[in-house]
Amino acid sequence: MRTVIVIPARYASTRYPGKPLAELTLPGGARRSLIRLTWEAAQQVRGVAEIVVATDDARIRDACEGFGARVVMTPETCRNGTERCAAALQAGGFAADCVVNLQGDAPLTPPWFVEALIAAMKGGAQVATPVLRCDPVTYAHFVEDRRQGRVGGTTAVFDARGDALYFSKEVLPWLDPARLSGEIPVWHHVGVYAYTPDALAAYGALPEGRLERLEGLEQLRFLEHGHRVACVEVEGRGRVFWELNNPGDIPRIEAALKENAR
Repeated sequence: MRTVIVIPARYASTRYPGKPLAELTLPGGARRSLIRLTWEAAQQVRGVAEIVVATDDARIRDACEGFGARVVMTPETCRNGTERCAAALQAGGFAADCVVNLQGDAPLTPPWFVEALIAAMKGGAQVATPVLRCDPVTYAHFVEDRRQGRVGGTTAVFDARGDALYFSKEVLPWLDPARLSGEIPVWHHVGVYAYTPDALAAYGALPEGRLERLEGLEQLRFLEHGHRVACVEVEGRGRVFWELNNPGDIPRIEAALKENAR
């Protein structure tokens, strides 16, 4: 199975304009852009034939080509990363049996998260995405973000087979703090996806869904139109995972990079 990682990146983010080019401080004091850190994370994944950055912005293109990444230009009309991956597959002229969407704001994504998705695709899934059980620190971040009115991470709810029932930027399921003990039954949806080329093509032909629009979560389009999304359970193995959703997340990610380097 030929796997290609596509890193969709756009400059005109509503919540954080220019986010892919935001610089983070690494252990030792060096500074690198978010998109470069994500590209370097993709290079750690085993079994990948090619890594491509998909963007519509010349500033991102120039920065990525400057550190050696292959870039495919995609239309400004792409509304989300999945549409941009589909456009990149069409415009880039590369063959793939599996396309992994590693979003450009997730440099903390461990390689085994993506490798678990690739294994699920080999097992016959059409669309797959990782879910990570919340540890107390991550759960507290989720709850605090919602308390402060910030858009934080995404949670996933899935059935006994592992097929997604729903994704939300709310913390689901709701938990009574007085009864919270032991393992936390909240699953952090990791914003990485794997698709077959047919699933990508089908997505692009579907109209935007009502829940997708309300939540701002692209994967809900699959669910709203009856397509299965396999939730693949992954383990952090002591690594902290968090996407860069808001400018205030930069210190969190810098701290995690420092911790992961130990």
